[in-house]
Amino acid sequence: MYSSQHFEKYNLINGVWDEMYNENHIVRDHYQKVIEYLARESAEDLNKKEELAKRLFMSQGITFTVYNSGEGIEKIFPFDIIPRIITADEWAFVERGIKQRLTALNLFLKDIYHNQFIVKDGIVPIDIVYSCPHFLREMYQLDVPYDIYVHIAGIDLIRDHDGTFYVLEDNLRTPSGVSYMLENREITKRLFPDLLPNCSVRSVTEYPAILYKNLMALSPRQISNPTIVLLSPGIYNSAYFEHTTLARLMGVELVEGRDLVVNNHKVYMKTTTGLQQVDVIYRRVDDEFLDPLVFNPQSVLGVAGLMGAYRKGNVAIVNAIGNGVADDKATYIYVPEMIRYYLNEEPILKNVPTHRLGNADEREHVFANINKMVVKKTNESGGYGMLMGHAASEEEIDKYKQEILKDPRSFIAQPTISLSAAPCYIGGVLQPRRIDLRPYALCGPDGIEIVPGGLTRVALTEGSLVVNSSQGGGSKDTWVLNNS
Repeated sequence: MYSSQHFEKYNLINGVWDEMYNENHIVRDHYQKVIEYLARESAEDLNKKEELAKRLFMSQGITFTVYNSGEGIEKIFPFDIIPRIITADEWAFVERGIKQRLTALNLFLKDIYHNQFIVKDGIVPIDIVYSCPHFLREMYQLDVPYDIYVHIAGIDLIRDHDGTFYVLEDNLRTPSGVSYMLENREITKRLFPDLLPNCSVRSVTEYPAILYKNLMALSPRQISNPTIVLLSPGIYNSAYFEHTTLARLMGVELVEGRDLVVNNHKVYMKTTTGLQQVDVIYRRVDDEFLDPLVFNPQSVLGVAGLMGAYRKGNVAIVNAIGNGVADDKATYIYVPEMIRYYLNEEPILKNVPTHRLGNADEREHVFANINKMVVKKTNESGGYGMLMGHAASEEEIDKYKQEILKDPRSFIAQPTISLSAAPCYIGGVLQPRRIDLRPYALCGPDGIEIVPGGLTRVALTEGSLVVNSSQGGGSKDTWVLNNS
């Protein structure tokens, strides 16, 4: 172990991969410069940096909203000042794996909304597809530009006890969190201005430029300056800070449903000088609220007639409508088979072993071993609707089992993965806390680009495995190093 007052309480967690220390309690090479820097800093200096980070988050309004008991409570996003560091080789492996996975998922979405060969060949069961609430028949035989359905993906990765990367979730609808990745880096530049260049940390700031370039390329009108808008549900949405940030960084209009109108199967934005035709919509509104004429008739967040304009090819929508069938947790089980089927390759990134509770045998196995399982609803996100078997009481387990039996198709179970740990500055000392990683991939006509980094989420509570901000988690900057 490193000798410094900051490291006195850093006790490795048994059976957990530690990002900073190896199994012999020696600092890994890629953490060496950061640890040497921290060892030279006094507790007072680090406390000042932590306080500065909080003030910067507060002054810049970097918040998210938690909904408890029907009330929206706006909170500052908890930030840990110690970066999570990934080597160039580790990143190259992750990047290859994500590109492979997204290529297969895009092919699956095109197939499932057209010829459905993967169903006919018995690779993915038809009942999994048709029972998914996010499989939208309105998308059947609808061609999307360049056959790209997933333009933006936030693939959640975790590491098991031996350091192996696993994909936990494919977020292919309206993935969030990228603004925190960008803001975390800006805050870190303020806290450690010399450390980033000294460690040869790769930049993440190109994300808005790459996204904007891809959005421009999707315009159905061949004009030099197409109109791009970011469609937000509005100020009460939990990710509204992100919507404003991305619109500002890309230089596009931030709009709500009431700002748009459809006329003659074309979408227009209301402006002070009249109607302006919209070519590309980066939407942060869920499918069911996009068009009240087709989906939820009560929705005031979308635009009446939008689906008709989309079907006519007069507007591009990012991400494509109907992507939820590919990131349903019951479909997730079949992604390795999709990779083999469409690409004739072995998956680079592993899935977490997953049990379908709609299958009676698997359900019986899960019920018998539920103390070692994490049980999730197939269409929930944000850590909601989840049972952590190892931490639940008998009463909670019995209640949850009853819920499962009402609708087994809507649940999956996975063995409890230990999640790797990284150093966090808590209470004036470094302590290990569990983390995951959400890299952001952008798919455009020129291929898939992944900014080197992502959002590392942290379970700030000691012993916790839940990293979601809505469940008390935080985040830290993610450094991907250049080859030295």
